[in-house]
Amino acid sequence: MSRLCVFCGSSPGRRAEYRDAARALGRLLAQRGIGLVYGGGGGGLMGVLAEAVLEGGGEAIGVIPHALEKRELAHRGLTELRVVDSMHERKALMASLADGFVALPGGAGTLEEICEVWTWGLLGVHRKPCGIINTAGYYTPLLEFIDRMVAEEFLAPGYRDMLVVAPDAASLLDRFDSYRHPAVEGWITRETT
Repeated sequence: MSRLCVFCGSSPGRRAEYRDAARALGRLLAQRGIGLVYGGGGGGLMGVLAEAVLEGGGEAIGVIPHALEKRELAHRGLTELRVVDSMHERKALMASLADGFVALPGGAGTLEEICEVWTWGLLGVHRKPCGIINTAGYYTPLLEFIDRMVAEEFLAPGYRDMLVVAPDAASLLDRFDSYRHPAVEGWITRETT
């Protein structure tokens, strides 16, 4: 894996553990020689993550739309900052630059981004690993809801397994090293539609 796309909050969040997790992931990416691709912000968890990568001598590529460049206070000290025209272009470029995707704590944008790339994996658009670092149990309610999707037969169990979950960065990256995209058949058939 040469680059990892990380989705996370443009806010630091309430708990110090969130900032600690972003810093730990950034340091680990730099140590392992894995470049960062992220939303390009200089504040919040985004900024903590990017600074940790840069302080460790790693590569940090930010991708931010013109409309958010000033609002999210784009990080000006990155290895590379790409300014694009739209959110769609941002997400497509980030996906093309990365070999995998991770979500740290964040808000609605983070949730939308990790769910979108996970869905792309389910549909076979890509075969890259998607994961969540469940810092301080932040994503536990979401994971319980995803398990309910499986229980209610809206999501095949193998699709659930395509979303790698770990409590910390080292565990997640170790699991990514051995990730194999599973072949899963869903439940939708001609008889059930």
